[in-house]
Amino acid sequence: MTPDLAILRAADVAALGSPAAQAAVRQALLEGLDPDAVTPRTIVETTHGQSLLMPAEWGRWYGVKLVTIAPGNPAGGLPRINGLYLLHDAETLVPQALLDGVALTSLRTAAVSLVAVRDRLTALAAPRPDGLRVVTFGRGPQSVAHTEAIRAVVPVATVTVLGRADDRAPVSDADVIVCATTARVPLFDSALLGDESVVIAVGSHEPDARELDASLLARSTVVVESRDVATREAGDVMMAVDEGVLDPADLVTLRAVVLGQVTPADGRPLVFKGCGMAWQDLAVAAAAYEQWSAREGVVMTR
Repeated sequence: MTPDLAILRAADVAALGSPAAQAAVRQALLEGLDPDAVTPRTIVETTHGQSLLMPAEWGRWYGVKLVTIAPGNPAGGLPRINGLYLLHDAETLVPQALLDGVALTSLRTAAVSLVAVRDRLTALAAPRPDGLRVVTFGRGPQSVAHTEAIRAVVPVATVTVLGRADDRAPVSDADVIVCATTARVPLFDSALLGDESVVIAVGSHEPDARELDASLLARSTVVVESRDVATREAGDVMMAVDEGVLDPADLVTLRAVVLGQVTPADGRPLVFKGCGMAWQDLAVAAAAYEQWSAREGVVMTR
C-alpha cells in the first residue's frame, strides 16, 4: 500500500454533503464528460452474489470502485452491500485515497437523482411553503440518503416510509416517490399518481427487475443516465420497451437535462431511472477527497 494513501472512512465521505455532491456531478457534465464514453462496469456473478468493478477517468483523476452484493448477508447480521473506492492521480496513476465505497454509493446515488429532478422539485415547492410530501419505498440507506438530498433542495412537509407489505394509500398524495428496493415487480399502481409527480427509481440494475409499472413510463418523461445503460441494465425501462409502450428514442439523458438541451414537459410525471455509473463515483469521490485534504491540511501531489 502506498505510504501516503489517505483513508476516508464513511463519516469522511458523508461530510462532503449532498449539495456539494450534486454540484460535483453537474460540474463534470457541464465540463464535457460524456457518460456513454465511460468504460462499462463489469458484473461478475459469484457463488453467493455479485461483484461489480467500476473504473472511470476524468480530468486529473482515475478511480475504481469494487462493490460486492451478497443477498444472504442480512440474515446473518452482515451488510448486503460492501465496497471500496481507490482514487488515483490520472497522470501518474499513483493511488491517492481509499474511500468507503458504501458511503460513497449512498451519497452519489442520491446526488445524481436530485440533479435529474431538481428543477421539477423546485417548481413544485414554489407555491407550497409547507414543503413537499415524500414517500419512500425501502428502509435502507438509499431511502435515508434520498430523503436528506431532497431536504437539501426543497422544504419537505412529510416523509412516509413504506415496506412492500404496507398500505399504498400514501402514494396518491405524494409529490415525490423514491423507490430503493430489490423488488422484482412494480411496487404500486401508477394510476394513483398525479400528472406532476416525481418518481425516482434506483433499486435495481438488472434487466428482469422493476419497481415501476409500464403504464407510468408510458405517460412520463423518463430521464436516464445513459440510453445505452438504460436499455441494457434498467429492467423498468427494458420491460416497458418490450411491452411496446416506451420508445428508447424518447428517453431523456441526464446530460441533456443538465446542459439545458431538454426541459421535461409540465403536465406529465417525471421519472428518473438510475442504475449507477462509474463516472458518478469518480466525480463525488474526487470532491470528497479534495474537501478532506483541505480540511486536514494535506497537500495533494501528482
